[in-house]
Amino acid sequence: MLLRQLISEGTATVSQAFPEREAREMVLLYLGYALGTSRHTHIIEPSYEVSDVHASDAMKAFARMAAGEPIQYIIGMAYFYGREFLVTPDVLIPRPETELLCREVIDWTDSYGLPSGGLRIADLCTGSGCIAWTLALELPGTEVLAVDISDGALDVAAGQSFGKDGCKSPSFFKADVLAGPQDRFGTFDVMVSNPPYVMESEKAMMRKNVLEHEPELALFVPDNDPLIFYRAVADWAKKLLKPGGLCFVEINESLGEETADVFRDRGFKDVQVVKDLSERDRFVRAIQDFS
Repeated sequence: MLLRQLISEGTATVSQAFPEREAREMVLLYLGYALGTSRHTHIIEPSYEVSDVHASDAMKAFARMAAGEPIQYIIGMAYFYGREFLVTPDVLIPRPETELLCREVIDWTDSYGLPSGGLRIADLCTGSGCIAWTLALELPGTEVLAVDISDGALDVAAGQSFGKDGCKSPSFFKADVLAGPQDRFGTFDVMVSNPPYVMESEKAMMRKNVLEHEPELALFVPDNDPLIFYRAVADWAKKLLKPGGLCFVEINESLGEETADVFRDRGFKDVQVVKDLSERDRFVRAIQDFS
């Protein structure tokens, strides 16, 4: 089959579930990963042939996409901060918004003139480890410790293949954030977290491919206690952050000030709600008291 025909048939299949333009992008992404083609190969080489085996595999993958399975799980990879991260159904697919969390932390360490080689950072509810690995890679010499309650997530996070990129690999531990801070981990200069924050009542607004395929454990919190993880993270930060240390968390955009109050109530200073690139409340930043 010609590559251009496969793209056409694949786009028609995936368009059953997604807008045509998005479907075509998904098809091109898959083919680039599976065949090593570029998005322009079918134009530059109009006679480019795809073997029957590869075409059959591709059409099966496109059918899975049309049924709602995220392409990132199909190819086992997602892009985050310019790098390829392993992903499985045990972890959330990294979102572009979370890249801004990493950027803010990196900028904060720069603005305070902190020597990255001496920093200790904790990542709570690490999932795929995308935050932990990104901070370790972007701040060479930094010691990053990450925790999660899911064995599957920890396997994915520890299995990311960046160990030879000149950074100190993060350490991953199983721990229940809701059980309270653990002294065995020591103290930190920075604490970050992208914990579960989607309320059960918000499920109706979410895409089918998220609801049916991404891990509920990493997504949802009860409507009657949507800030449960932020109280826990704030407790960890209050006990384990060094004086003047930074806590930075991703939040539910509808609960910005309520989340900020969790940190204010525990005595943190300079507590701010930070907007994302779409001007939505997306993060809360808090500084540990110097006393």
